[in-house]
Amino acid sequence: MQLDISVVIPLFNEEESLPELVEWIERVCAEHKFSHEVVMIDDGSTDNSWDVIKALSAKYPAVKGIKFQRNYGKSPALYEGFKAATGNVVITMDADLQDSPDELPELYRMITQDGYDLVSGWKKVRYDNAFTKNLPSKLYNAVNRRLSGIKLHDMNCGLKAYKRKVIKSIEVYGEMHRFIPVLAKHAGFKKIGEKVVQHRPRKYGVSKFGWERFINGFLDLLSIQFVSRFGKKPMHLFGTLGSFTFLVGFIIVIWLIIERLNEGVTFGLTRKVGFYLAPPIMVIGTLFFLTGFIAELVVRNASDRNLYLTEEKIGL
Repeated sequence: MQLDISVVIPLFNEEESLPELVEWIERVCAEHKFSHEVVMIDDGSTDNSWDVIKALSAKYPAVKGIKFQRNYGKSPALYEGFKAATGNVVITMDADLQDSPDELPELYRMITQDGYDLVSGWKKVRYDNAFTKNLPSKLYNAVNRRLSGIKLHDMNCGLKAYKRKVIKSIEVYGEMHRFIPVLAKHAGFKKIGEKVVQHRPRKYGVSKFGWERFINGFLDLLSIQFVSRFGKKPMHLFGTLGSFTFLVGFIIVIWLIIERLNEGVTFGLTRKVGFYLAPPIMVIGTLFFLTGFIAELVVRNASDRNLYLTEEKIGL
């Protein structure tokens, strides 16, 4: 029997919040008569999170668990969670209780009744530090909207809902969890919406946020844009750049030859500059055909890109 909802929860060192979170999810699903599962991915926690998950699985049959052998990151955790999810609607949320399970029914309705492929949460009112997280997040999302063309206020919100076919059609790797809406858009899923959701103050533990996320996130966005547009046809980009650069160098060479043939016309320094510039420019043009995109394509097609060592599984 197909489940209504799969709740996918990646986590790292969240032992204190897990019992309260699962109890809350179970209560909401029971009130709305949702058939459901809760897939928890322990991303190499160093506390007792996995023991807590095993105890919760024994108490609640809907709870399933995956334990990574070491810490890989949120994207690998989501990747494994998406593989395991079987519900018609897949909802992701963080494990720190800052996302409210009370949002589940409306997110489910927006997918099943309003026909959205993906609904992203928007934490319009936040309880994070204004200078270290809120302001940078606003700038970050503004850049994302500009580059991706997807009008979401909070693309990185952990609380999202998907049609099942969306998460089965995209591949989340590296640190691409920040840009799942972009991946979904380029996979052909156009109906992407957002919902204002409640953001709760952190009750347990500490934030895993770091400033490096902004630099890495910007680079990941550029990578997604490149792979989405040129992943299947890289020569359209690098062939154009290479041809143009090579042509510039070739024109300089022809110019120098014509100058040499026109006796009595001497440009001294110009001739020397051109002589030293032309060969490197032509070489750079040639290298454009061979570099840059090759590395990205190798990573994208590596057989072990999404190979993560799991130590134990529960209910799967």
